[in-house]
This record gives sequence, C-alpha cells and structure tokens, in this order.
Amino acid sequence: MKEIKAFVKPNRIQKIIEALTDNGFKSMTLSQAEGTGAFKAKGARPSLDFYITNSPVIKIELVCQNEEAQSAIDIIVTNGNTEEPADGIIYLSDIEDAFQIKTGDSLKPFDL
Repeated sequence: MKEIKAFVKPNRIQKIIEALTDNGFKSMTLSQAEGTGAFKAKGARPSLDFYITNSPVIKIELVCQNEEAQSAIDIIVTNGNTEEPADGIIYLSDIEDAFQIKTGDSLKPFDL
C-alpha cells in the first residue's frame, strides 16, 4: 500500500477531488494548512496564527494500492497544475500496516 500526501493550492482542490473521485479514489482526508517555501507569492504576508508562514494550502491524504499510486499522482498533478509557480508538492510513502481502531485488528492484507 502507498500513502500519498499532496499539498495544493486551495483554488485547485475542488477540481482535484472531483477528478480523484471520478477515477475511483473515494476516501481521502483534507486539511487546511499553511506553508512556507522558497517561492513567495505576490502579496504574501505572514499568517495571523503562525509568523513564519505565507501561503494557505490544502493537504490531501489518501491510501491506495501500490499499482494505483501513479494514477492518483498523475490526477493530482494534472488538476493541481496552474501557470503560476509554487503549485505544491506530493509525497509518496509505503504503508506497512493499518489497524482498525474499534478492534485493534490489522487490515493486512489491506481491505480499504
């Protein structure tokens, strides 16, 4: 199994979610976040909550089968891409196991 974490611009999230859902990726977690990086957008200003950040981002997290990971990445890249710098970043990680909270049972082999 693979875990994908993508940090994308808020104005692209609806398009990304719709494309992922249309292609069978129905379960994901979305979080509002703030980030900082080498690129500074025009008019960027420090957050009122965090004094080192300058860009609102949405974090998408999803887990999928190994063979599905590249498809999900391609969907995020295609639908998250703009003509501007700093569209975001995607991280790909291996998932060793998953457990049900109710029972503590391992979901290996994964049944997601």
